Amino acid sequence: MWTVTADHLSNDKAALRSRLLAERRALSGAERAAAAEALAGHAARLVPAGATVAAYVSVGAEPGTRPLLTALAAAGVRVLLPVLLPDNDLDWAPYEGADRLAPAARGLLEPLAARLGPDAIEAADLVLLPGLAVDSRGVRLGRGGGSYDRVLARLRAAGATPLLVTLLYPHELRPSVPAEPHDLPVHAVVTPAGVTRFPAPS
Repeated sequence: MWTVTADHLSNDKAALRSRLLAERRALSGAERAAAAEALAGHAARLVPAGATVAAYVSVGAEPGTRPLLTALAAAGVRVLLPVLLPDNDLDWAPYEGADRLAPAARGLLEPLAARLGPDAIEAADLVLLPGLAVDSRGVRLGRGGGSYDRVLARLRAAGATPLLVTLLYPHELRPSVPAEPHDLPVHAVVTPAGVTRFPAPS
Protein backbone atom coordinates (compact mmCIF):
# COMPACT_ATOMS: atom_id res chain seq x y z
CA MET A 1 0.00 0.00 0.00
CA TRP A 2 2.82 2.43 0.84
CA THR A 3 4.42 1.89 -2.57
CA VAL A 4 1.17 2.86 -4.28
CA THR A 5 0.80 5.92 -2.07
CA ALA A 6 4.39 6.97 -2.67
CA ASP A 7 3.92 6.56 -6.43
CA HIS A 8 0.77 8.68 -6.33
CA LEU A 9 2.53 11.39 -4.35
CA SER A 10 5.45 11.35 -6.76
CA ASN A 11 3.10 11.68 -9.73
CA ASP A 12 1.17 14.47 -8.04
CA LYS A 13 4.37 16.36 -7.30
CA ALA A 14 5.67 15.89 -10.85
CA ALA A 15 2.42 17.17 -12.36
CA LEU A 16 2.33 20.21 -10.09
CA ARG A 17 5.99 20.99 -10.73
CA SER A 18 5.42 20.86 -14.48
CA ARG A 19 2.46 23.22 -14.29
CA LEU A 20 4.18 25.70 -11.98
CA LEU A 21 7.33 25.79 -14.10
CA ALA A 22 5.23 26.48 -17.21
CA GLU A 23 3.47 29.33 -15.40
CA ARG A 24 6.82 30.82 -14.42
CA ARG A 25 8.10 30.64 -17.99
CA ALA A 26 4.99 32.49 -19.15
CA LEU A 27 5.86 35.56 -17.05
CA SER A 28 7.35 38.46 -18.99
CA GLY A 29 10.79 39.84 -18.26
CA ALA A 30 9.22 43.01 -16.89
CA GLU A 31 6.98 41.01 -14.54
CA ARG A 32 9.94 39.02 -13.26
CA ALA A 33 12.05 42.15 -12.72
CA ALA A 34 9.28 43.93 -10.83
CA ALA A 35 8.71 40.86 -8.67
CA ALA A 36 12.43 40.61 -7.85
CA GLU A 37 12.55 44.21 -6.64
CA ALA A 38 9.47 43.75 -4.48
CA LEU A 39 10.80 40.48 -3.05
CA ALA A 40 14.07 42.19 -2.11
CA GLY A 41 12.25 44.90 -0.17
CA HIS A 42 10.13 42.48 1.84
CA ALA A 43 12.80 39.82 2.41
CA ALA A 44 15.47 42.28 3.53
CA ARG A 45 13.25 43.30 6.44
CA LEU A 46 13.38 39.75 7.79
CA VAL A 47 17.17 39.94 8.19
CA PRO A 48 18.44 41.29 11.52
CA ALA A 49 21.60 43.37 11.73
CA GLY A 50 24.75 41.29 11.83
CA ALA A 51 23.00 38.20 10.52
CA THR A 52 24.37 35.48 8.25
CA VAL A 53 22.03 34.55 5.40
CA ALA A 54 22.26 31.42 3.26
CA ALA A 55 20.81 32.46 -0.09
CA TYR A 56 21.11 31.40 -3.72
CA VAL A 57 21.42 33.00 -7.14
CA SER A 58 18.14 32.77 -9.02
CA VAL A 59 18.26 31.52 -12.60
CA GLY A 60 15.75 31.50 -15.41
CA ALA A 61 12.21 32.26 -14.32
CA GLU A 62 12.79 31.69 -10.60
CA PRO A 63 11.65 34.51 -8.32
CA GLY A 64 14.63 36.82 -8.58
CA THR A 65 17.19 37.02 -5.80
CA ARG A 66 19.76 39.37 -7.34
CA PRO A 67 18.32 42.64 -6.01
CA LEU A 68 18.10 40.99 -2.59
CA LEU A 69 21.72 39.82 -2.74
CA THR A 70 22.79 43.35 -3.65
CA ALA A 71 20.75 44.85 -0.81
CA LEU A 72 22.06 42.40 1.77
CA ALA A 73 25.67 42.94 0.73
CA ALA A 74 25.21 46.72 0.86
CA ALA A 75 23.82 46.37 4.40
CA GLY A 76 26.89 44.43 5.52
CA VAL A 77 25.06 41.12 5.85
CA ARG A 78 27.22 38.02 5.48
CA VAL A 79 25.72 36.01 2.62
CA LEU A 80 26.55 32.38 1.85
CA LEU A 81 25.78 30.87 -1.54
CA PRO A 82 25.52 27.18 -2.43
CA VAL A 83 27.96 25.18 -4.53
CA LEU A 84 26.43 21.99 -5.93
CA LEU A 85 28.53 18.89 -5.24
CA PRO A 86 28.60 15.79 -7.49
CA ASP A 87 26.35 13.87 -5.06
CA ASN A 88 23.75 16.72 -5.04
CA ASP A 89 24.79 17.87 -1.57
CA LEU A 90 25.65 21.56 -1.12
CA ASP A 91 28.90 23.22 -0.14
CA TRP A 92 28.85 26.95 0.69
CA ALA A 93 30.98 29.98 -0.13
CA PRO A 94 30.69 33.72 0.63
CA TYR A 95 28.96 36.05 -1.81
CA GLU A 96 31.51 38.63 -2.98
CA GLY A 97 29.45 40.46 -5.58
CA ALA A 98 27.83 39.77 -8.93
CA ASP A 99 31.20 39.88 -10.69
CA ARG A 100 32.40 36.98 -8.55
CA LEU A 101 29.84 34.48 -9.83
CA ALA A 102 30.59 31.86 -12.45
CA PRO A 103 28.46 29.50 -14.59
CA ALA A 104 28.22 25.99 -13.15
CA ALA A 105 26.39 22.74 -13.77
CA ARG A 106 22.63 22.73 -14.50
CA GLY A 107 22.67 26.36 -15.54
CA LEU A 108 23.49 27.57 -12.03
CA LEU A 109 25.67 30.50 -11.02
CA GLU A 110 28.05 29.81 -8.14
CA PRO A 111 30.48 31.93 -6.10
CA LEU A 112 34.20 31.93 -6.92
CA ALA A 113 35.18 32.46 -3.28
CA ALA A 114 36.83 29.71 -1.25
CA ARG A 115 34.46 26.99 -0.14
CA LEU A 116 33.60 26.70 3.53
CA GLY A 117 32.24 23.14 3.64
CA PRO A 118 28.68 21.76 3.84
CA ASP A 119 28.51 22.43 7.58
CA ALA A 120 28.89 26.20 7.04
CA ILE A 121 25.10 26.35 6.71
CA GLU A 122 24.87 25.75 10.45
CA ALA A 123 26.02 29.34 11.07
CA ALA A 124 23.11 30.85 9.12
CA ASP A 125 20.47 32.91 10.93
CA LEU A 126 18.17 32.79 7.90
CA VAL A 127 18.08 30.24 5.08
CA LEU A 128 16.41 30.93 1.76
CA LEU A 129 15.07 27.66 0.38
CA PRO A 130 14.19 27.67 -3.32
CA GLY A 131 10.81 26.19 -4.09
CA LEU A 132 7.95 26.06 -6.55
CA ALA A 133 5.10 26.34 -4.06
CA VAL A 134 4.31 26.42 -0.35
CA ASP A 135 1.00 25.54 1.23
CA SER A 136 -0.97 26.88 4.19
CA ARG A 137 0.97 24.62 6.58
CA GLY A 138 4.31 25.93 5.33
CA VAL A 139 5.08 22.72 3.41
CA ARG A 140 7.40 23.49 0.50
CA LEU A 141 7.39 21.85 -2.92
CA GLY A 142 10.98 21.83 -4.19
CA ARG A 143 12.41 20.97 -7.58
CA GLY A 144 12.92 17.33 -6.58
CA GLY A 145 16.71 17.16 -6.52
CA GLY A 146 16.94 16.58 -2.77
CA SER A 147 19.78 19.05 -2.12
CA TYR A 148 17.80 21.17 0.30
CA ASP A 149 16.35 18.12 2.03
CA ARG A 150 19.95 17.38 2.96
CA VAL A 151 20.45 20.95 4.12
CA LEU A 152 17.40 20.73 6.38
CA ALA A 153 18.51 17.36 7.75
CA ARG A 154 21.97 18.80 8.49
CA LEU A 155 20.47 21.78 10.32
CA ARG A 156 18.23 19.54 12.39
CA ALA A 157 21.09 17.17 13.28
CA ALA A 158 23.19 20.14 14.42
CA GLY A 159 20.37 21.60 16.50
CA ALA A 160 20.49 24.76 14.39
CA THR A 161 17.27 26.78 14.17
CA PRO A 162 17.57 29.45 11.46
CA LEU A 163 14.53 31.16 10.01
CA LEU A 164 13.50 29.14 6.94
CA VAL A 165 12.08 31.25 4.11
CA THR A 166 10.96 30.60 0.53
CA LEU A 167 10.56 33.26 -2.19
CA LEU A 168 7.55 32.76 -4.46
CA TYR A 169 5.27 34.45 -6.94
CA PRO A 170 1.86 35.20 -5.38
CA HIS A 171 -0.07 32.34 -7.03
CA GLU A 172 2.48 29.81 -5.72
CA LEU A 173 1.25 30.21 -2.15
CA ARG A 174 -1.35 27.47 -2.30
CA PRO A 175 -3.92 25.85 0.03
CA SER A 176 -2.09 22.51 -0.19
CA VAL A 177 0.80 20.75 -1.91
CA PRO A 178 1.56 17.01 -2.01
CA ALA A 179 3.67 16.19 1.04
CA GLU A 180 5.70 13.25 2.33
CA PRO A 181 6.80 12.59 5.93
CA HIS A 182 10.31 13.96 5.31
CA ASP A 183 8.99 17.29 3.92
CA LEU A 184 9.72 19.87 6.60
CA PRO A 185 7.77 23.14 6.69
CA VAL A 186 9.28 26.60 6.35
CA HIS A 187 8.66 29.49 8.73
CA ALA A 188 7.71 32.09 6.12
CA VAL A 189 7.04 32.81 2.47
CA VAL A 190 7.90 36.08 0.78
CA THR A 191 5.96 37.09 -2.32
CA PRO A 192 5.93 40.46 -4.09
CA ALA A 193 2.81 41.21 -2.00
CA GLY A 194 4.55 40.71 1.35
CA VAL A 195 5.45 38.15 4.01
CA THR A 196 3.33 35.22 5.17
CA ARG A 197 4.45 33.50 8.36
CA PHE A 198 3.64 29.98 9.54
CA PRO A 199 3.96 28.21 12.92
CA ALA A 200 7.52 27.15 13.67
CA PRO A 201 8.35 23.67 12.28
CA SER A 202 8.38 21.05 15.02
